[in-house]
Amino acid sequence: MRLLLSLLYAASALCGAYAAIYTDPSQLPDRQYDYVVVGAGPGGSVVARRLAENSTANVLIIEAGGLPDDIEDIAIPYLGLTLGAPRPWNWNYTTAAQTGLNGRSVVYPRGKILGGSSCINGIVWTRGSKDDFDRFARVTGDDGWSWDSLQPYMLGVGHVIILLMSPLEVAEPILKVEQLVPTSDGRDTDGELVASIHGTSGLVGISSQNVLTDIDGRVINTTSELSEFPFNEDMNSGNTIGIGWGQYAIRNGSRQDAANTYLEPASNWDNLDVLINTQVIKVLQTGEEDGVPIINGVQFAPNSSSSVYTVNATKEVILSAGSINSPQLLLLSGIGPTAELSSLNISTVVDLPYVGSNFQDHVLLVNSWEVNSNFTWDDINRNTTLYAEKQEEWENSRKGTFTAAESLQIGWLRLPENDTIFETVQDPSAGSTSGHYEFVFVDNFVGTTPSTGRFLSITTNLVTPTSRGSVTINSSSPWDPPVIDPAFLNSDFDIHTIVESIKAARRYLASPSFSDYIIDTAIPANATTDDELAQFARNNAGTVYHPTSSTSMSAWNDTTSGVVNPDLTVKGTKGLRVVDAGVLPYVPAAHTQASVYIIAERAADLIKAAARA
Repeated sequence: MRLLLSLLYAASALCGAYAAIYTDPSQLPDRQYDYVVVGAGPGGSVVARRLAENSTANVLIIEAGGLPDDIEDIAIPYLGLTLGAPRPWNWNYTTAAQTGLNGRSVVYPRGKILGGSSCINGIVWTRGSKDDFDRFARVTGDDGWSWDSLQPYMLGVGHVIILLMSPLEVAEPILKVEQLVPTSDGRDTDGELVASIHGTSGLVGISSQNVLTDIDGRVINTTSELSEFPFNEDMNSGNTIGIGWGQYAIRNGSRQDAANTYLEPASNWDNLDVLINTQVIKVLQTGEEDGVPIINGVQFAPNSSSSVYTVNATKEVILSAGSINSPQLLLLSGIGPTAELSSLNISTVVDLPYVGSNFQDHVLLVNSWEVNSNFTWDDINRNTTLYAEKQEEWENSRKGTFTAAESLQIGWLRLPENDTIFETVQDPSAGSTSGHYEFVFVDNFVGTTPSTGRFLSITTNLVTPTSRGSVTINSSSPWDPPVIDPAFLNSDFDIHTIVESIKAARRYLASPSFSDYIIDTAIPANATTDDELAQFARNNAGTVYHPTSSTSMSAWNDTTSGVVNPDLTVKGTKGLRVVDAGVLPYVPAAHTQASVYIIAERAADLIKAAARA
């Protein structure tokens, strides 16, 4: 599949063809672009494709990174959890020192590649809960963001009604996100998911886990042994609560990312150009209408020492640079809090106080147990010969262990209603269909594999944090990294919940199904009291890589919060929108890539509707 992109680039380099991959701004054709999209992750790739399809609009997408061609590690699902290490396709960010993590900074990977972070994530596919989306609708005052209203974008049911200031009908049928596909082992997945709630002809292939392991039956059987942990046949139904099979963006044993699903199939379109290895450094005011600045200009360069280029969109600029880079770009462009901008000698274009604030992410914590097993994936990870055999099997047939995401079953769980924390803290979840914490089951030791022993890991993730952090800048140079402060474990609720999640995982593995399997706790081996578990969390927790809410939506007339309006236009501007996970007012209790695809699909229709108005 990726070969097509390589051939496309070769053709463009030889003949300057349109609808091509360009590696330097000097190669761009002399043409006028209606839309310029910044960033090629799930937000930007979706919007760019949808604006270009069945349209005479010319679209340019600018991506700071390169092509994923021939990077086998990205294509192999099994290696998903290894891709956050420092690599050329990663922005290689690090957070500010985290008070809640006992002063530690943590590695904060984001994708710098065509396809964005969809190329380096864990491939998990969870839409979120009905309550998550209904809360987005309430906060924005736009019912178009509700679970029911967004169903056409998930399932592709005929036409959809777009809610702006007034209803506008979209003329073309929705082309949905999902296509449910078989697992690489070809087994019957009845009972692992509910096929009727998934799309059948969308662009992103979605499957159940591709390979079975020895722990699968134990995990699922425990749901019938312990009433505290109910079975959930399909957590993409809108009700996420319970333990069930994971679903993944995997087709034919390979990763599905935003580039190979949305951009590659559009490679023969003559109105879609893709510029890679080029960083957008600023958006520019190009005019004014009724006293409101028009932001239609984009400034970009391959590196800090190269020439700087500018292009103006005739209709809109769409920032899809992600929850870190989109607020950074707004601030560098003079769109943000005046006091912060003035301190860096950046002239204010729009005084927008909440750019970069409201930032949220999920907290990940690994717990591991030594187990009584003849084989776990630890055997693969520490045996170079076996590892090579599994890799060769994937290369030759797209079969075997390397077709599997490293996570297996997943669970979304809630604190009990009578938990003492609710005596002092209002429940921060979106509602009863959203979890407070998550289990992710893994058939090996997560981290550096011990030289001996076999292990089961459960990551206990905080998914409804009350802590709010920020993305800021301390330099006016676009080549300096932003200051990322997720504020991990900075509240009583957050540390209480992560402790309760560890205790819940221990109760889970005390079930009859695991009685002959668990040998001993590996980590945290010596932590038993709440205080000891809290210190273990503060010393070891990290990120699930789900940054959101740094450019969040709020209602049209809301001047006390938010960066973008319900239609994702940047407040106080014309011609500028943000379409990425930053617009979510709250981090959903879900792995976030699916929700970004869904949001971007609706965003594309909102942009088309605005052009027709």
